[in-house]
Amino acid sequence: MNWFENLNPVVQALLATIFTWGVTALGALVVCFFKDVNKKVLNTILGFSAGIMIAASFWSLLSPAIDLSIELDYIAWVLPMTGFIIGGLFVLLSDRFLDRVLKNKSNLQDSASLKRSILLVSAITIHNIPEGMAVGVAFGGIASGVSGMTLIGAIMLALGIGIQNFPEGAAVSLPLRNEGFSRTKSFMFGQASALVEPISAIIGVVLVLTIRGILPFLLSFAAGAMITVAARELLPESVKENKNLSTLGLIVGFTIMMVLDVALG
Repeated sequence: MNWFENLNPVVQALLATIFTWGVTALGALVVCFFKDVNKKVLNTILGFSAGIMIAASFWSLLSPAIDLSIELDYIAWVLPMTGFIIGGLFVLLSDRFLDRVLKNKSNLQDSASLKRSILLVSAITIHNIPEGMAVGVAFGGIASGVSGMTLIGAIMLALGIGIQNFPEGAAVSLPLRNEGFSRTKSFMFGQASALVEPISAIIGVVLVLTIRGILPFLLSFAAGAMITVAARELLPESVKENKNLSTLGLIVGFTIMMVLDVALG
């Protein structure tokens, strides 16, 4: 762990998001071996990931944003509130924009299910932008000496995002395979949806290190985006097969993140 702790924050964020991309690629690789995956297992994983992301959104992002606002002599809640709302709206409006774009192309001869697959690929790719930025902001915040931000918290944030990227990779590649794409093309599209994460992570680190005054906004923006992704995408999908399993997954994920971030951080 010491070798990682001594790395430049840009390198830390890059390595962390290469991991999250790699897990996406593993999920997409499922298409090479299976036609389908047990939905109860995937939905339990989604619930677990949602729990980690919700806990990380508070302890690793939102709470430090409030503390830093006080430290910078801002009104404690203004920037965190603004960033949180804008982060959530970014995800919602991105989904709405993609939906409209596809509806405007209704004259195409593509099947309805193929259009849903295109929407899924685009939506997951856009969702990965704030997720990657959240990792970058977390590591950049540690380097900036923000109170309440810890290395274990940043690592667990990346771990939570990575875990939920596995079913996302499968959720992209499997429908494309069912639409007639080759296994190779389905895999390539699936893993490519997470390539934006390392890029956005680097942007997040650079912004944090160069413009400390907007760090509370960036932290809360990432928190708002992740909470919205969890509420809009992960949780509704996770309860489709078995509400009890997904709920237990959420509780376990939230508890693990809370214990590691608070007790060990």
